[in-house]
Amino acid sequence: MLPKSNRLQKKKDIRQVFKRGRALKEDFLVLKTLQNNLDKTRFAFVISLKVSKKAVLRNKLRRKLSELVRLNMERIKTGSDNLLIAMPGLASKDFWEIKEILDKLFLRAKLLRQRELRSLLHLRPTKRDSVDDKDAS
Repeated sequence: MLPKSNRLQKKKDIRQVFKRGRALKEDFLVLKTLQNNLDKTRFAFVISLKVSKKAVLRNKLRRKLSELVRLNMERIKTGSDNLLIAMPGLASKDFWEIKEILDKLFLRAKLLRQRELRSLLHLRPTKRDSVDDKDAS
């Protein structure tokens, strides 16, 4: 489960991300992201009745997305509010297909830290990255 400090919970904050956030679409998933003035990255998930009429399937999808975000939290830069919106058709994807879609979205949104970006793209780290790693410690 995603820690409470990393959840976007207030209706006002979610509405703000909907209105002012930058949207990126990949397959059956939309990511809306907006910078915040916090040291945290927060996420919310929107899975409407259009995705599935069955609450069990919608909740299962929400749990999959939440778990994938939780596993990626240490790779994600801090300071943004993010909204993941499921589109009809996402329910037919399995966990690993959704993981690939989410990784592509994070790359396109530039939410990953530089070091993680390089490892995902299979690039060799530069001298500057090792300096960044020392600063983070």
